[in-house]
Amino acid sequence: MQRMAGTVEDQLIVKSIREECPFENLPKRLQVALSTKEEWHRRIVEYCIKKRLQWNLCFARKVCKEGEYYEDMMRYLRRNLALFPYHLAEYVCRVMRVSPFRYYCDMLFEVMKNEQPYDSIPNFSAADALRLTGIGRNEFIDIMNKCRSKKIMWKLNKSIAKEMLPAQPVDFSIEPWWGVCLVNFTIEEFKKLTEEETATIDKICKEEANSYVLFEPDIIKALHKRGLVYFDVPVYPDDRFKVSRLEGFVSNREQQYEDPIEELLYHVFVVLSENATVAELASTLQADLTQLQSAASFACRLGWAEKLLDAASVLRDPASSAPTSYSNILSDGEESNGSDERDKEKMQFGEEQRRVVGGAPHVGLVVDANVTSYLMMGSISPGLKQHAVTLYEAGKLGDSCISSLITDLASLETSKFEGELQDFANHAFSLRCLLQCIKSGGTITQIPSPNPEITNSETESAKTRKYKVDILRCESLATLTPVTLERLFNRDYDVIISMVPLPSLSVLPSPTGPVHFGPPCYSSVTPWMKLVLYTTGACGPLSVVLMKGQRLRTLPAPLSGCQKALIWSWDLNSLTGNLGGKFEGNLVKGSLLLHYLNSMLKNSAVLVQPLSKEDLDASGRIVTMDVALPLTDSDEILPREITNLSSFFESLSGLSTLGYLRLIRLHKISENNDDDDENNKYEWVPLGLEFGVPLFNPKLCEKIRDNIIKTQILQNDDKFTSHHDAMQNLRKKLREMCNEYQATGPVAKLLYQRAEKEKEKEKEKEKEMGKKGRQMVSYASGRWSPLLEDSGTPAQQGGGVNEHERLRVNRRQRCRTEVVSFDGNILRSYALAPVYEAMTRPITEDSTPPPSNPPNPLTNSSSSAKQQESEDTESKDVVLPGVNLVFDGAELRPFDIAVCLQARQPVLLVAEASAASVSVHTTTATKAP
Repeated sequence: MQRMAGTVEDQLIVKSIREECPFENLPKRLQVALSTKEEWHRRIVEYCIKKRLQWNLCFARKVCKEGEYYEDMMRYLRRNLALFPYHLAEYVCRVMRVSPFRYYCDMLFEVMKNEQPYDSIPNFSAADALRLTGIGRNEFIDIMNKCRSKKIMWKLNKSIAKEMLPAQPVDFSIEPWWGVCLVNFTIEEFKKLTEEETATIDKICKEEANSYVLFEPDIIKALHKRGLVYFDVPVYPDDRFKVSRLEGFVSNREQQYEDPIEELLYHVFVVLSENATVAELASTLQADLTQLQSAASFACRLGWAEKLLDAASVLRDPASSAPTSYSNILSDGEESNGSDERDKEKMQFGEEQRRVVGGAPHVGLVVDANVTSYLMMGSISPGLKQHAVTLYEAGKLGDSCISSLITDLASLETSKFEGELQDFANHAFSLRCLLQCIKSGGTITQIPSPNPEITNSETESAKTRKYKVDILRCESLATLTPVTLERLFNRDYDVIISMVPLPSLSVLPSPTGPVHFGPPCYSSVTPWMKLVLYTTGACGPLSVVLMKGQRLRTLPAPLSGCQKALIWSWDLNSLTGNLGGKFEGNLVKGSLLLHYLNSMLKNSAVLVQPLSKEDLDASGRIVTMDVALPLTDSDEILPREITNLSSFFESLSGLSTLGYLRLIRLHKISENNDDDDENNKYEWVPLGLEFGVPLFNPKLCEKIRDNIIKTQILQNDDKFTSHHDAMQNLRKKLREMCNEYQATGPVAKLLYQRAEKEKEKEKEKEKEMGKKGRQMVSYASGRWSPLLEDSGTPAQQGGGVNEHERLRVNRRQRCRTEVVSFDGNILRSYALAPVYEAMTRPITEDSTPPPSNPPNPLTNSSSSAKQQESEDTESKDVVLPGVNLVFDGAELRPFDIAVCLQARQPVLLVAEASAASVSVHTTTATKAP
């Protein structure tokens, strides 16, 4: 939460100030840099002022007087247009007699006098000034126009702007629990008091409690307008708050100066929860408790946070409020299973226990900033704009605002939109549909379903679990540290639901956190997920993976001559021309594919899926179909044209999550294509599996909602357990694939070692034959196994993808350690020798061969998947493939395209050059005196 000092000397200065070292005890290095004792005292005062520290509690008390310290602080704050120091009101308001209203009037006058724009005032300062003075953006512009209209008078006398500022603060909301404090009166001010005001002041002085509710409101307001009293907003470590709508927020620039309270405010908005005390929030943020209390106090002043005054919580027995895990939180409100399970949970989560739940389970819906921008477009509804401002600035929209948000979103359904506004309408309809479904617990008691087969009687039960929903902005969550974010999720939420697609900067919950209906790990949002999906179901489009850093001089056979191709990039942070970063992939022309690939391979690895002319529709686009998740048990989910994937869907039946499976229609490849039936000419194969809720597609969101209702996924605890096991197995499968095919994996090492050994064999053979010159041998075509199929026709250049060639690739003889290679004319395959095959064979617990139909790794709950959760913790760093790969429609194999590469150095030469450089360096070092 603190800004780090820039240089080593600055860090030493900060350390010395915190330790309150006098000038004589400073390190010699600092004494030389500071030169004088006065300079050291100036640095001390400057540091304490920037940190807004109280004089009697900081090092400044030993080097300057109290009055001088606070005078310097107020000058610094006015110069930077900073927030009023409410936590120092004991001296600033009582002794110095500087009220917040007068402070902001002077600030506005300085801005007007210097003719600075209203946007130059930081957002929090502008919001507080608006609350006290009533001067916002429009009022500021109006005053400046009136001043400029006086022309020469305005240039000669800037004080006319001060005359247009209000003389007294406007009326604002005062909470009953706020404290009323007195300032130091003068004799003249005391003589002007009325009898009622004098009695009130005596009561303030005598009473130990000075809450606003104990006094006459009109008298207190009159005293406040005259600057005789000020309000204190007390915040104690055991207080609880919840975030309200940010009414009156001013979207100006953020502060450029150092202010620990303002910097803390944005984090407070995200982590503030009615389930946690202020002390627990400080522990979550790893922040200073005093600063956090000051930030929460300011949020309450502006009405952005609401203090929870629950008398029942004070009288409740602490022993009866033990925390529970999500497995018994989601138990239809029944009594917990006892102390044994609570003890197990404490052992699992350590000292950081889960939140105490006193009612409905809590869901966090994670969205991106695009949703807030779409809500901003709904200016026809004033409520939507206020919700959008709250979500964007605070990073969170609490459950108390969700009902009004649903009402505002429902009011737009009768409106018609065109163009870009249609995207706003899609997100609005999808968001309303999803929020209603979650709050009702996945029942249809409050949701009119378009499907007539779904009736209320099917979902009626004695007890239905209702949920509370918070909307979280992922960009705000990304500003928190991973440890803070994990504490936040574990403390406040039982279920996290992510939208799709999420930005690359999004932070995912850990496997030990709440149930997450979204991407299970960071590698699942990369093309690795597509390869896992294809290899698991042994079904998918022809795909080629190209390593980063290569440069192609020609396209290999699967890509050459294709009509169009779909391309995805691995690293979304380093895109070239926005290629490969599109969520649904980029569809490019085959004639430009070589240029696109060479541009993209400079920055990242690429997944390419070639398409023939027959794979596209009449307009040259791909044909896709989205299947909503979770899958239901009914067969009506499968349309007639995709019945060929029934076995594939059966393997995914245990994947109890929210999302969708995208299918792509491809031209069916067979030896006999004389069938005139349109359905027999095409086949559907999986293209991608996405985890989360697609708010951009309202029809798909409705299907997901209907499946939630049918499967009762939010009401059945077994579904949560099944989802947890499936995600664990999926993480394990992704981790195994990344480890196997990365640059340091066994497959990459195997291919490079084999290349070196074959080069050595060629040299020995040349010596034995007595050749004078080295014979040119094709890098790829000299390694074919005569036992495998090696006949084929060259790839047709200029036409579509040769379907007979694709059929031959699918039907070729396969072995476990097969490598597919292209020698420039013919696409062939060869098997590795047994010594190499042993290096890539997975280690199993027994020596029995693997079954012909292995269990599905996506949904199988095997004992190997139930390892410690810490092993599933994954870094956000993108793991790139270390070898070229090809998926032929059934299996994933290494792909040798050496002859297609430009300026590729043999591995042996690289190794020899490296060894020579090391030997030269060693020789030089030994000869050195």
